[in-house]
Amino acid sequence: MGSGQMVAVFGAYGHTGRFVVAELAKRGYAPVLSGRDAGRLNALAEGTGLEARLASADDPASLDRALAGSAAVVNCAGPFASTAAPVIEAALRARIPYLDVAAEIEANLDTFAHFADRAREAGAVVVPAMAFFGGLGDLLVTAAMGDWTKADSAHIAYGLSSWHPTAGTRLSGAVSRERRGERRLRYAGGRWERRTDAPPTLEWAFPEPMGPRPVIGEFTMADVVTVPSHLSIPDVTTYMTARAARDVVAPDTAGPAPADESGRSDQTFLVDAVVRLGGTERRAVAHGQDIYAVTAPLVVEAVKRVLTGRTRAVGVASAGEAFDAPDFLRALSPHITLEPQP
Repeated sequence: MGSGQMVAVFGAYGHTGRFVVAELAKRGYAPVLSGRDAGRLNALAEGTGLEARLASADDPASLDRALAGSAAVVNCAGPFASTAAPVIEAALRARIPYLDVAAEIEANLDTFAHFADRAREAGAVVVPAMAFFGGLGDLLVTAAMGDWTKADSAHIAYGLSSWHPTAGTRLSGAVSRERRGERRLRYAGGRWERRTDAPPTLEWAFPEPMGPRPVIGEFTMADVVTVPSHLSIPDVTTYMTARAARDVVAPDTAGPAPADESGRSDQTFLVDAVVRLGGTERRAVAHGQDIYAVTAPLVVEAVKRVLTGRTRAVGVASAGEAFDAPDFLRALSPHITLEPQP
């Protein structure tokens, strides 16, 4: 358990932030609530006994005050193109680990590009994309690799029953689209490509009970940043069920609605990670409920391992590089079910 250690949560009152705060408290940590909206921050803190600290990404002194005395910081405030760098800078000044739940491809690329050397030299731990998109797929691919030191390709297929985006998801998506213009990103041949053609539509044979489903191929997500950051795999591709892809871009799709006492929606997911080398294929599969809610046990398990010295890397490191992937995945039960056990 957390033994009462303080962990700052920037963007604590957001949809995912609330799940992270609850998971930290459940595990015995003392969440420090932080964000720039005083009204929402105070409303979240009311009656909980938790400390609320007003802070803004464009005010370094406020971030320093927000992180003071904390053992680590979890950044849940998108768009991460605006918040990641300032909060990482604050974490480096405070000499504490930084973790975020960013699904923004460009923001994650920026974190690796701009902070890898500084974080490594400082002996700091910076874990970007420690979330459903980025972290989970990276862990599954790393576990599936096993004793392989390289692979020809990695494929991560997302079988979502639906996708009701949060306001933060919509905002982050808009920022990403603004940065890349009309182009989409693909990672092939060990490099990034900016393409203007439409992504392919194909069928993916998900394991039962989902079975074959139409998917959008090259639906590039954060995993395509995290996986090749530490694994020798020149081609990394992610896929999204066609229905979920339509949901997330439709302007009239409602946000997630709670379906149980924990606040989870009724959305279900199956993530099928496949690595291929020559004619051999290895696979790791995970399924569960609510992609936003499951981010909380992912990032909080990472916090626990960082604070107890159970990391394999310093500097900027993805989930699969920083942690023992099979052991980490097993620790996520009952939030995530693995088939087969890696």
